Amino acid sequence: MTNSEKRKKQTETLVLGSIMTALVIVLQWVGTATTFFGPFSTAVALVPIVIGAAMCGTAIGAWLGFVFGVVVIITGGAALFLAFDVPGTFITVLLKGTSCGLAAGLVYKLFEKYNRYIGVIAAAIVCPVVNTGVFLLGCFVFFMDSADAIASQLGMNVSGMALFWALAMGNFLLEVVTSLVLSPVIVRILKIKRKA
Repeated sequence: MTNSEKRKKQTETLVLGSIMTALVIVLQWVGTATTFFGPFSTAVALVPIVIGAAMCGTAIGAWLGFVFGVVVIITGGAALFLAFDVPGTFITVLLKGTSCGLAAGLVYKLFEKYNRYIGVIAAAIVCPVVNTGVFLLGCFVFFMDSADAIASQLGMNVSGMALFWALAMGNFLLEVVTSLVLSPVIVRILKIKRKA
């Protein structure tokens, strides 16, 4: 690959990464404003994270996930948790976002060489799995002592961890279905990019 081809590819990656960053910001802002499952915002930004990770690589996927986490914090999507543990909230939210983007990129790269469609589906499943898994791990590490207080603050008569599990699983199912339904669109975008 010549230097001009490398620069062209780097420019394309930068432009696509910028477009996906804007989409992550807008979609997550909307997702935080329209919560479906209690205090947890729905991660509708996972779709552009998967697209960015597939089209631009793992570094852009991780970046998009990080931006997703920052937007969740800025828009108040993590406000309930900030009242109980500020460092724990920042670590959990930023780590779950960055990890889900990185994982989507790695999984896509692993499966793409066999079949692009399988790579996209695998990345679309892994992204919300990692997002939810790291969130639940963060809840266990940082908020276990406060779990019952969080549940009572929400006016729910259940144990805090049961609340975390129920709400996280509701969000997770919505995230997986959204990602899988939009997977064919992601594949079409990838085909268009490959032809260009």
